[in-house]
Amino acid sequence: MANDKHVALLKKGVAAWNEWRAKNPDIRPDLREANFSKADLSRADLSLANLSRADLSFANLSVAHLNRADLTCTNLSGALLNTANLSEANLTFANLSFANLSWAHLGGARLSKFERGAALRLASFQQ
Repeated sequence: MANDKHVALLKKGVAAWNEWRAKNPDIRPDLREANFSKADLSRADLSLANLSRADLSFANLSVAHLNRADLTCTNLSGALLNTANLSEANLTFANLSFANLSWAHLGGARLSKFERGAALRLASFQQ
């Protein structure tokens, strides 16, 4: 289960979340199994976050920082991930059907066994 304080803080908005992250860079946010379906998380600093089994379907994660995040078994169907930083993220078994990853940075990301159908146009896979 997710840390209730982390979930509540992210639901306050990206500005409050990013301010907290800047003040607490050593904390690894625990957002496991949380529901952020259709949430506007654009530009959120979710680097190193544990988002395994979370529902991020149809969420706006444009320009979000998801580097080294754990997205194992996460539902990202229909999510906007354009220009997001997913470098070294774990996307094993993630549902990326109809997700938009245009211009996303995926260098070093683990994409094994992800759901097919993601829009990977112009995504960057460079290290």
